[in-house]
Parts: sequence; C-alpha cells; structure tokens
Amino acid sequence: MKTKYLFASSLLLSLAFAGCQDLDTAPEGDVVTTDQKEDVYELNPERADAAINAIYSQFKEYMPNENALGASRHNDIGYPTIMLCTDANGMDVVSDDNGYNWQGNSLTYTDHLDYTSYECQMVWNDLYNIIFSSNNAIASFDPETDDPTFQMYLGRAYATRAFCYFNLAQLYQFNYVGNQDKPCVPLITNENSADAAANGAPRATVQEIYDQIEADLETGINFLKAAEDAGATRADRRYIDQAVAYGIRARVALTKQEWAAAEEAAQTAISLSDARPATIAEVSYPTFWDVSEPDWMWGVLVEESDNVVSSGIVNWPSHMGSLNYGYANFSGGKQINKALYNTIPDTDVRKGWWTNEEGTSPNLTEDQQKWMDTYYGGYTQVKFGPDKDVIGQSASANDIPLMRIEEMYLILAEAQAMGGDTGTGKATLETLIQSYRDPEYTCTAASAADIQEEIYRQRRIELWGEGLIWYDIMRLNKDVDRRGAGFPQPSSVYHIPAGSDILLWRIPQNEINSNQALTEDDNNKAGTTPQPVQDITE
Repeated sequence: MKTKYLFASSLLLSLAFAGCQDLDTAPEGDVVTTDQKEDVYELNPERADAAINAIYSQFKEYMPNENALGASRHNDIGYPTIMLCTDANGMDVVSDDNGYNWQGNSLTYTDHLDYTSYECQMVWNDLYNIIFSSNNAIASFDPETDDPTFQMYLGRAYATRAFCYFNLAQLYQFNYVGNQDKPCVPLITNENSADAAANGAPRATVQEIYDQIEADLETGINFLKAAEDAGATRADRRYIDQAVAYGIRARVALTKQEWAAAEEAAQTAISLSDARPATIAEVSYPTFWDVSEPDWMWGVLVEESDNVVSSGIVNWPSHMGSLNYGYANFSGGKQINKALYNTIPDTDVRKGWWTNEEGTSPNLTEDQQKWMDTYYGGYTQVKFGPDKDVIGQSASANDIPLMRIEEMYLILAEAQAMGGDTGTGKATLETLIQSYRDPEYTCTAASAADIQEEIYRQRRIELWGEGLIWYDIMRLNKDVDRRGAGFPQPSSVYHIPAGSDILLWRIPQNEINSNQALTEDDNNKAGTTPQPVQDITE
C-alpha cells in the first residue's frame, strides 16, 4: 500500500485499482481473482481477519495523518479525534483555551471554518480512510458466500461504512429533513471506485448519502443475521454485531424523524444486545474505561501494546481523562456546562460524574479526591475512570465507548413520544432514569415536544463526553449557546443560532485541489469565526 497521501478520497483514488478488486497473495505479486478469494481465505484465515481488523485499527491510530499533514499533532488519534472536536464545538464540554489544550481550534471553530486547518484535514481523512478499508473488505469477499465467518465480516464492513457516511452527512450538511437535495459528501464505494479514480467524485446529495447508508445497513444486518444464526460470534465488543447495526439504524431513523422505524430499530437493538443498563451502584464511581462494562454495546478496544498507549500522551484519555496522567493535568481538564450541571438533582448518581463548584464529588475515594484537588477546579469530569483504576496512570489503555445500551432506551422513548404515544415514551424515560440513575426522578413534560426536550437534556447528561451530542444539536436544530456554561475565557462564549453556516464543516482545501470533480464553488460557505457575546453569570 502506498504512503497515505493528503486526503482520504485522494487515497481512495490512488489505490482503487490496486486494492479493490484483486487480492495480492504473494511477495512476487501473484494475483488471485474475485472467484478465488474465498478459497484463499479458507486456506489462510489470517488474511480474512486482517481485512476486517484493518477497519477497526483505524479507530485508535497513532498520528495516522502525520505524513499527509506534514506535522505531528497530538490530537491525531483516529476516530477519537472526531469525538474530541465535535464535543469541543458544542456547549457542554467546557475547557480552557490554553497551550496545553489541543481542542483550542475546536473551541473557536477554527477547526472546520479554516479549510486548511489540521483538524479539518484529520476529520475528513479519518472517516474516509475507514470507508476505504471497508470498501476493500467488501470487495474481498464473495457476496454469495455461505460461510458464516465471511458473512460476519461482510456484515461488519457494510455497517461500518454506513456509520462513517452517517457521521459525514451530519458534519457537512444540515439535518436530513428539508435538506435532502443539498450537497453532502462524495460517495465512494467498492463499486464506483474505478470511476472515481479516473474522474474524481462529486458531492452526492443528502438523499443519496442516506440511501447508501440505509442500503448498507440492510445488507450488513442481513449478513450479520445469517452469520449469527449459524453460530458465528464476535470475539469482543470492538466489532459490530447485529445489535450494534440496529443501533446505528436507530440513530439514522431518529435523525430522519422516522419515528416508527427508530422505535423498531432501538427495540430490536435492545433485544439482541448482550448489554444491559448499568446500575446506580455500577456508575457511582469513575468508570467508563472498559469495553466489557455491562452497558457497552460497541467501543474502541485499546490494548497496552498500541502506539497510542506507549506514546504516553497522544491518546484519548490524555485529553479527556482527569484521573490519569496526560494533557488534562496541565490544561485544566474538561468541565461540564454549569447551567446543565445545575439541572441535575442531588438524588441523581450522575451528579457525581463531575465535581461540584468546590471541586468535590461523592463518587471519589479519598486518594482520587486528593488527585483532583492537585490539578483541577470545580465542575471537572470524573465520569471516565483511569485505566485499571490506577490514579495517575501514564500508560492509559482506556477503552472508548461508541455505543451504550442506555442510548437505545433514550432513542426508544423519544421515538415513542414523537410518534404519537406520549404516555409510553414518558413511561420509558421514567423507567430508565428511576431504575438506573435517580430513583426519585419524575418527568413533568406532557407534550411530545416537551418530552423530546427532556430527553435531549437527559442525553446531554448521560452521553456527555462520548462524542454524540453535536449530532443532537444538528438533528434538533439547536442553538449553540455557551452563555452561563462556565467557559473560563470570554473569547469562547458564543451564541450561534441554529442553521448558521458556521456549524457546517468545510471540505479540506487539499481535497478540493486533488479531487477533479470538486471546485471551490462546491464547498460549504466560508464562514467567519463566531463573535463572543456577553456571558450570563449567576
């Protein structure tokens, strides 16, 4: 494989002919045709494993864009880069824009308004590189295979491709409803890669991207069902299974406001998953660092031998964690929006996921509290524990959540309420929160819209720091209102109206230059950095 070149679609174009249709099986370059691939994989199953593991290794890479950027960036860590950027773009993950905080460009929106920025390039590359690997895997297996293992591999590849295009669709264009005909992102699959190599790839419409997402999910689910019905299982939760694929489908349907489909998909994901909601006791101390935790459906499994771990500080917990060693110790860490924190009652165990105004939390041990007192002020997160619960851990092999079962219940409740059954939706929400977070919780909302708003608040609390809430802001057409959030620097206090061009990511300049089907006029508008507003203080 050639050295990675600039942007992901450029990488796709340069490798399309070499990687998508034929399997290189020998050092001297012997090529096996499509019809012979399955025989090769049966004789060399490690090759099949490698085709799939190439996809999931990109969720946790160490500086995968270093050559393309011509720079070493310590927030260049694969998919978690996108999680960090989008959370910092929002209003709930508060941090200080200082020299140790690698999310400074995201706090000021420079990350995606400046189409030459490092983050603009990394986000685009990371998602399209995973798509590239998914395309290669799909092209490497016989679609008529009846081998359960190969069916499982195909199902994972299709579902992962859908996941990436779904992320891209929400970053580069506004919500599906009302924007179906607007330009989204280039659509490159294993089937059109040769044409893309020859002629470039234009921006497909939002409708075309969502059509591909749904087709991929349908195909992926069918393959996964066939595999699982035949007894194939995933080795661990780094891999997508049928329940996770339905979870992605539930997210897509919710975004499209297809309430019945969202309800059905969420319910199916819940019924198929081996996960269950974490109990109050299980989240009453810093946790969320191990993919085997009971409520995780899918996550990035990080191993001690991974380069992001041996780097010490070039990893997700270095930036996000509070109780481990890393950049957070010196940047001031990550805080919750104070206005949101103040909506959490004392009876809710999640209030202890952050320290209070005085910097303490009932969820901490004495030693953990001492560590927090050394480095941080109030409202700092202690939701995510250190690897193996070792305070000050520098070899941070924390796993990273991508989907938890609690989200499926929140989707279910919203879909039920918005689909016309407000009573059932309200009951689903109350049962979840009362059983697993706050025994004294009561939902006072009555209308579907008010229940949806309450669920949005619950999602902001429950899924804080997991790289998901930006997509809620976009799908619900919310303002980004940082007033009263507690941002330490006035320059980051914004109130950005819903629908502002500032909210959309721009296609990177080098992608525009290298993709012959794109011009400057095809890009999203060049917005200006948002202007600070007067903060709201108590």
